[in-house]
Amino acid sequence: MSTPESKVKEKVKKILKAKGIYFFMPATGGYGKSGVPDIIACNEGHFIGIECKAGNNKPTALQLREMKLIQESGGSTMVVNEDNLEEFEQWL
Repeated sequence: MSTPESKVKEKVKKILKAKGIYFFMPATGGYGKSGVPDIIACNEGHFIGIECKAGNNKPTALQLREMKLIQESGGSTMVVNEDNLEEFEQWL
């Protein structure tokens, strides 16, 4: 059964594939680092962290901290939900 958030992730992955952008979804649940964005991408040499949320859900404090660290290291991050998919596509 797919969750609302997994539907957002699928739409994000479809956009990334259509644009030919490299991406992967890091392992979670004890195998990966907590708080990292749902999708990690590289577009024209630029590191991107994408956090997917459904509805009015917001990133946790840990997720916000990881996104800040990515930005401080020269990468970009974005929180994507059903309402800003077009903005996300243009942002890329």
